[in-house]
Amino acid sequence: MDLDAVRTFVAVVEAGRFQDAATDLSITQQAVSKRIAALEKSLGVRLFTRTARGAVLTGDGAAFLPHARELLSAELRALASVRTGPLRVDVIGRRLCPATLLREFHEAHPEVALEVATLFDTAIAAIRGGSIDASFRAVVALPEDLDAQWVLDEPIQLVCGPGHPLAGAPSVTPAELAGRRIRLPGVVPGTEWGAYYAEFAAAFDLWIDSAGPNFGIEVVLDTIAESAEVATLVGAGSRVWWPAGHDLRRVPIEGPVPVYPHSLVWRRGNAHPGLAALRRHLAKSERVAGAWRPSWAAQPSQTVPSTG
Repeated sequence: MDLDAVRTFVAVVEAGRFQDAATDLSITQQAVSKRIAALEKSLGVRLFTRTARGAVLTGDGAAFLPHARELLSAELRALASVRTGPLRVDVIGRRLCPATLLREFHEAHPEVALEVATLFDTAIAAIRGGSIDASFRAVVALPEDLDAQWVLDEPIQLVCGPGHPLAGAPSVTPAELAGRRIRLPGVVPGTEWGAYYAEFAAAFDLWIDSAGPNFGIEVVLDTIAESAEVATLVGAGSRVWWPAGHDLRRVPIEGPVPVYPHSLVWRRGNAHPGLAALRRHLAKSERVAGAWRPSWAAQPSQTVPSTG
C-alpha cells in the first residue's frame, strides 16, 4: 500500500477539503485527487463523497480511518528503528494551536531537523514505543516512564452564527452558555478533549451535543451558520475558516476564561538535543490568571534543560 496515499487520505479527513489538504501537504490539489483515486482503486471502495461543503467520509472511509492512522504510526516506528536524527513531534492536528507552536519553534531554530506527525489519540503509545520524541497533550495522567512540561493555556471561544442570541456580544460568561446547545461531534469519551469538555460541561451546566457521526468542522460550521440556537467551541489558536457568507462570530468567553492546558510530553531519558531545545523554547508562557481549567489538569515538571 502506498503510504503517501494513506497519508494524503488522513490529511483530507483532517482538513475536510482536498484543496486544504493539498495546502497542508505542500502538493497540488490534482496530486491529492490522484493519490486518493489510486488508494480507492487499490482498496476497491469509495473513501469520500465530494459535496459542496467538502469531502465527507463514506462508511468504508470511516472504517478505514483508524487503520490508516495505525499504518502511519507503524511507519514512524519503522523509521525510528533505523534512525534517530530528526526530532519527531506530534501536534494532534495541523490546524490546531500546537502546530503553530511547533512552527514558531522551527522558525526560531531552523538548525533542528524536525518531523511533524498527526497521530490523534495514539501519540502516547508512539512516545513510549520510541517512534516519536514528543507530543502536545493535556496531561490527565502519565505512565511512570513519561514526563511533561506545561507550555500554554489556550482560551476557549464560542463560535456562533449571526442569528444566535450571543452573536453580538463582545464576550460571554460560561454561565450565559448554560442550557444552550453546543455542537461538538468530535468530543468522544476516552480522549483527553472528551475528559476536558465533560468536566467543563458539568461545571457550568452546558449542553454539549456530541451525538451522531463526525463529518468534520466544516459541516458543524454550516449548521451553526443557519441556526439561531446551535453554537460550537474552538480554541483561540485554532485555524478555522468558513465561507464569507456564513458571517460567523468568534466570541471570547470570560468570567472565568476556560483554558485548554497544553503540555509537551516525552519519554524520560530521551536525550535528543532537539527535544531540549524545544523545551527551552516553550518555557516562556505565563498561565492565564483566574482561568478555569479541569481539576485533573496536572502541574507537570517545569524543569527546563540548561543551554549548556
